[in-house]
Amino acid sequence: MTKQIIHTADAPQAIGTYSQAVRVRGGGYTIYLSGQIGLNPVSMRMADGIEAQIQQVFSNLKAVAAASDGGLNDIVKLNIYLTDLGNFALVNEIMSSHFSQPYPARAAVGVKALPRDALVEMDAVMVLQS
Repeated sequence: MTKQIIHTADAPQAIGTYSQAVRVRGGGYTIYLSGQIGLNPVSMRMADGIEAQIQQVFSNLKAVAAASDGGLNDIVKLNIYLTDLGNFALVNEIMSSHFSQPYPARAAVGVKALPRDALVEMDAVMVLQS
């Protein structure tokens, strides 16, 4: 197995002990995208409000996926963490504008708090053909 760390300036820099994404080689490529919150990669400021944060999270995931030579539709598993599960319908609505069918497997989890007081965080697993 070969492991390659993926890094792009088009998504927020890691603010902890993690990589933006990790590519694992073994036949095809499996890339593990670290959790993204609604930080703007240029200003490193949190987007205002839940809708803007959800949009920014998808933009950040898209940037890391692109840096890994993939796209959002290569994601096979998406994990969503929300501080208010009442926002899940909004996540679904916004997600439908970023993904096409077949959609990835997904989990949504209600959490008490997220880094930097984010309202939403998402991480993903992406698979690319070799």
